[in-house]
Amino acid sequence: MELTTVWFILIAVLWTGYFFLEGFDFGVGILTKVLARDEVERRVLVNTIGPVWDGNEVWLITAGGAMFAAFPEWYATLFSGFYLPLLAILVALILRGVAFEYRAKRDDARWKRNWEQAIFWGSLVPAFLWGVAFANIVRGVKIDAHKEYAGTVLDLLNAHALLGGLVTVVLFTFHGAIFVGLKTVGDIRERANKLAFKLGLATAVLASVFLVWTQADSGNGKSLVALVAAVAALLVSLGMNRLGREGWAFVFSGLTVIGAVAMLFLALFPNVMPSSIDSAFNLTTANAASTPYTLKIMTWVAVIMTPIVLCYQGWTYWVFSKRIGTKNIPTSVPHGAA
Repeated sequence: MELTTVWFILIAVLWTGYFFLEGFDFGVGILTKVLARDEVERRVLVNTIGPVWDGNEVWLITAGGAMFAAFPEWYATLFSGFYLPLLAILVALILRGVAFEYRAKRDDARWKRNWEQAIFWGSLVPAFLWGVAFANIVRGVKIDAHKEYAGTVLDLLNAHALLGGLVTVVLFTFHGAIFVGLKTVGDIRERANKLAFKLGLATAVLASVFLVWTQADSGNGKSLVALVAAVAALLVSLGMNRLGREGWAFVFSGLTVIGAVAMLFLALFPNVMPSSIDSAFNLTTANAASTPYTLKIMTWVAVIMTPIVLCYQGWTYWVFSKRIGTKNIPTSVPHGAA
């Protein structure tokens, strides 16, 4: 297997891991305004992801860095053409991160409400825009003969991409609701499980339309297998949710995310960014890649560092694996405490 193919697969794995992990904490952030009834319940939701949200974002940094090093032409075209949406994602993620840290720094209702708004919008905006971005990447955008994006921001807001954004919002919120059911006790757990079922039904409808549309436009035999696997995993997750098997429901909601993202990358390969102007202008794993020497050095670094990072993050989830509820939230928080 060529190193260009290896690195395409590795980058696909990094993005898949990012959406699997960050997907549920985006969902939890959205649920702070949808599921939580009061400030104590919002604190419960924030605490379910408090120890892990920043570690989840490491996958985004690594995926972006891998794209820059392995496929610089892909990185340059993507980040220049999608500059405004990616900037909006960056600003939202920054505000969201600051909100997690600063929300409890002052015992003031207005202060907390403002930071809670930042958590909600800082979760909703990236969840939507990532769907818009990847729908455009797979379907193709206006790339000219100079490997430069020749369209406008409005070209990115087509029907297929907007549906993709809606799918990621609903899917991540469903994934987050399943996670809340797994991580909490009491009334909030019961309401999370009921809401998860409703969100799962909405996800099944929207995701099926989007994935079938994508398959019809850009798919192949391998992407079709991933599409079927994603839909099957979603149905199993719904079934496990109804049976109260929250652990299995979360496993299969995660497999739904993995299957959907895998389907997009399988539909994309061997392109990394197709051109809607002329297929001769497509960016591929061959013409967008770094030199073989660069890819070889990167491969050795990945072989050494990846197991270390995975072990550390797995240990973090194991340490913070217990359920929490409103009874675990103190009625008063010391000034300056998170």
